[in-house]
Amino acid sequence: MVHADHSLPSLARSIVTGSVGFGLVSLAVFATVAFGERWMYNNLGLLGAYLAWTVLFILLSGAVFGSLVVGPWRLPKFYLLFGLAFFVYAANWMFAYFTVRGTAGELVGSLAGSVLMAVVFAAGFESLRSTVKLSALLFVTNAVGYFLGAALNNSIGGRPGMLLWGLAYGLFFGAGIGAALHMVQKQRSETGTG
Repeated sequence: MVHADHSLPSLARSIVTGSVGFGLVSLAVFATVAFGERWMYNNLGLLGAYLAWTVLFILLSGAVFGSLVVGPWRLPKFYLLFGLAFFVYAANWMFAYFTVRGTAGELVGSLAGSVLMAVVFAAGFESLRSTVKLSALLFVTNAVGYFLGAALNNSIGGRPGMLLWGLAYGLFFGAGIGAALHMVQKQRSETGTG
């Protein structure tokens, strides 16, 4: 949605839009895990399945977050930035998950991926001073959503558990990404670089 006055959406709107939008996207992506994981592994392999899930996240959520961006970073330019940010997040998460393994790998992946996503957003919006804040925000919301979702999945199990995992992950991490996009654009407008 293009803002007629080109004004930055409020922090509250950015959080709600990010949370609800990415929550629905995550629910859809996790549904492919709940209902098609075995098929994906058999036909795409482990790496191919994870790559497909990453691409789904990027394609489906780029427009959600793009609706929060004003100025020169509107779609399709924002899709490129978001695609890079989410890809480096996902690649680093997968690397940590498959090398460190277990909960420690998930935690290291969440941290490394969140920091790299923050760096891409901060650089893309010329807001490098915000990198530490963005990293903390993205890591906390990512980890809370992911581990709350994992706990729901472990306690409920099956397809309902997997769907709840996706929803929790999306609601929390989406809120963090929405807030991060608000922060970098606000700082950029305050410093006059946008």
